[in-house]
Amino acid sequence: MFTRREWLTASLAMAAGSPGLLGQKPVSPVSKLLTMLQRETNSEQVMEDVRTIWETDRWFTFPKFEETAKNVAAIMHRSGLEDVEIGNGPADGVTQSGFWTMPLAWDISVGTLEIIDPPVPADMRVLADYQRVPTSIGMWSGPTPKGGTTAEVVLASGDWKDADLKAKLVLGPPLGSKRALAKTGALGLISERSENRALLDERGWVNSFGDNGWSFTKGSAPLVCFSITPRQSDLLHDLLNRGPVKVRANVDSRYYAGVYPYVTGVIRGTDGANAEEVLSLGHLFEQGANDNATGVASIIGAAATLMRLINEGKLPRPKRTIRVLGMSECYGMLHYLEQYKDRAKRTIAAMCIDAPAGKQTLAGTEYTWVLNPQSASSYVDSFVLHVAAEYFPSVGRTSAWSEHRSGTDNYLGDPTIGIPTVLPRGGYGVHAHHNSYDTPALVDPKSLHNLEVMNATYAYFIASAGPAEKRWLAEVAMSNGYTRMAAATETILDQIAAAESADRLAGLLYQGREKIDYSASRAEQAVHSVAIQGVDASGLSFFCEQQKKRVEIAVEERARILGLGKIQPAVSKKNAEAETIVVRRKRMGTITLDDLPQDEREGYPAASFWSVPVAALYWCDGKRNLAEVIRLTELETGPQEFNFVGYFKFLKKHGYVDFIG
Repeated sequence: MFTRREWLTASLAMAAGSPGLLGQKPVSPVSKLLTMLQRETNSEQVMEDVRTIWETDRWFTFPKFEETAKNVAAIMHRSGLEDVEIGNGPADGVTQSGFWTMPLAWDISVGTLEIIDPPVPADMRVLADYQRVPTSIGMWSGPTPKGGTTAEVVLASGDWKDADLKAKLVLGPPLGSKRALAKTGALGLISERSENRALLDERGWVNSFGDNGWSFTKGSAPLVCFSITPRQSDLLHDLLNRGPVKVRANVDSRYYAGVYPYVTGVIRGTDGANAEEVLSLGHLFEQGANDNATGVASIIGAAATLMRLINEGKLPRPKRTIRVLGMSECYGMLHYLEQYKDRAKRTIAAMCIDAPAGKQTLAGTEYTWVLNPQSASSYVDSFVLHVAAEYFPSVGRTSAWSEHRSGTDNYLGDPTIGIPTVLPRGGYGVHAHHNSYDTPALVDPKSLHNLEVMNATYAYFIASAGPAEKRWLAEVAMSNGYTRMAAATETILDQIAAAESADRLAGLLYQGREKIDYSASRAEQAVHSVAIQGVDASGLSFFCEQQKKRVEIAVEERARILGLGKIQPAVSKKNAEAETIVVRRKRMGTITLDDLPQDEREGYPAASFWSVPVAALYWCDGKRNLAEVIRLTELETGPQEFNFVGYFKFLKKHGYVDFIG
């Protein structure tokens, strides 16, 4: 007889498609395809493509981005992709896609920084040289006076507005707003920020230099920005402790209205020009090989393998079109969605790859599969976990999964966009995120192979799925739903067994019922997202009632042991004002506030990526009142102290959302 915990562990394993209790090799409708792709995929060419993309992207200027786009288009053509095209989004610092303001184009020819006083050894004098190490310069750095200028270096401290910084370079992480620093008349910033200061001679990449958000937009302050190594940072701090430090700075850069390109190509589906699409996407235009030349190269490599197998007659052409897209992170994706609204509506699933192909000999390089936000629960979540559970043990690796968190283009599950999207997260081995150390030498062909196989299997199976495969996908989603409900019940039962008061039991009785009902509703949505007739999901409701009954019995038994009377479920707190508000979203995507100065934000966050405000925003469908939105958000993210009513009133005041009624 299994204990409850043993049963849960076993059911989790089976629902994920693991070898099972008897250690048998899994066999499922995806197994044959997965085995073929594992055998037929070759990462050697993809590794060369990583180097090709990195060689231009590492300079991170907009003219180089246009070169990258041409190179990627050539790689797609060589790979046999069809309908290859280069599109050009605006890089004018004004145009908005969703609420994201497109950045202003930028270019640089010279960027140097050297110590002129006090004297230092010759090999320590030059702190930055863009032509030798591109990350020496912050992206969107402004120019110095022509020919360069001499400036004093001062430490960042306190509030910008009280500092004497005119024509000086400030050393340190930015304190306060960049706009406030510009008002002091400072020349600019020497950034010593690095996510891994153990890399003593490598530089952090400064790619966020706007006044009100991530990118530099029209009207942002054109401050100079250098990036130095941890060793150089220690040197400057030591010199400043002894006295004044003067440097010679020379930056020849420019801002202009340009283009932010994207590149796309397809494997055409047999359903024709209006076929549904499965999207594989990765962002271009970052300085690292792992972030994100590997992402784009791996999805093209996956498509190249599929195209070759189709041409050789080993795989039939899929019903649906498989599309590969490389673009700028977030900005390019949002622009693409607005330009191709009909294409976006026909896109039924996506995989976003923004993940290092870290060396498997190093710890922390395993992949974690990030699921959709729970407001957009989908069968693709269960499917990718099933494929991962079949594949990774066969190559001697493990994998994991996590609830939704976005920091890249996996936000497409947002209900205003409606493309369920999964994402692998992985580690570098040696942490080199946004660092000059992120070169092709860190990329492991074996990890690239893993990304290709997973992406090719996911895209092709969904693109080819007929009624039988869809039914199986629905069953996989249903199995996962049972597992999630059981897990929710397990958590509550553990807490009930440890409860010591009637109030605590009353709260757990209420929470248990709510969480189990919520888990059932998410499971039902995932099953129905397959869009196939004849799948009976009524068992989920029956199981839901069973699990709630278990909670009720556990509460009764715990109350008896504690000598308490009848336990009634706690009453949920009412927010009368929230019940009168229905939020209507005006545009797709998150709300960056990048067009609103920081001193006008009333302390509310710029929720560009996943956060509690974003979870709440996703639940706003123009029908639920805000009280229900808050309830669903807290079921997804846990109890919160956030002022939801105040936040949405703030958004309404500044024109980001409307209230209905």
